[in-house]
Amino acid sequence: MPSHRLPRLPGPTAPPARRPEAPADLEKFNAAPADDARRALLTCCRSPRWAHRVADHRPYPDLDSLLAAADEAAYDLTPGDLTAALARESLAPLPAGAHSAAHTALSAAHTAYQSRFGHMFVICLDDVAPDEAADRVLDAIRSRLTNDPDDERPLAAEELRRLARGRLTRLICDPSGLAMAESVR
Repeated sequence: MPSHRLPRLPGPTAPPARRPEAPADLEKFNAAPADDARRALLTCCRSPRWAHRVADHRPYPDLDSLLAAADEAAYDLTPGDLTAALARESLAPLPAGAHSAAHTALSAAHTAYQSRFGHMFVICLDDVAPDEAADRVLDAIRSRLTNDPDDERPLAAEELRRLARGRLTRLICDPSGLAMAESVR
């Protein structure tokens, strides 16, 4: 019987891809007591239901799995959960050195938005340069103020999901983000 050998391949062959190690703070998050993990998660999305759901599905093997679970939990928020989470959001701080005219314009726009929709304006600015943030927020508020409340609700939910995803990534990976050790104690 002939031996079963692999054919000789020309040129170098690549070793199997190694799976990157989970960030150390993901391991801390996975090992944290449930109440501590939920408290940390509430800094990412202020929905208790979302935080419970994400915490209850631990451990996560990697950041992508955690983010997928967070997205799924965000998509499943009830209207009441979304209302509660939006009510707990706060205004994004303006970059240092923003002119008082920008503060005035943004304050007026936020007030108009809250009056029309009954909740805080939310927008994810993770992909926006800090010096462009104020303009982007003002443009987005003005644009979204023209929406019907039924059309605005899913947009706000999507921005909240994106915000939670960015905050969660910083919580787990970014040393300048939230310190997991401090938030889960």
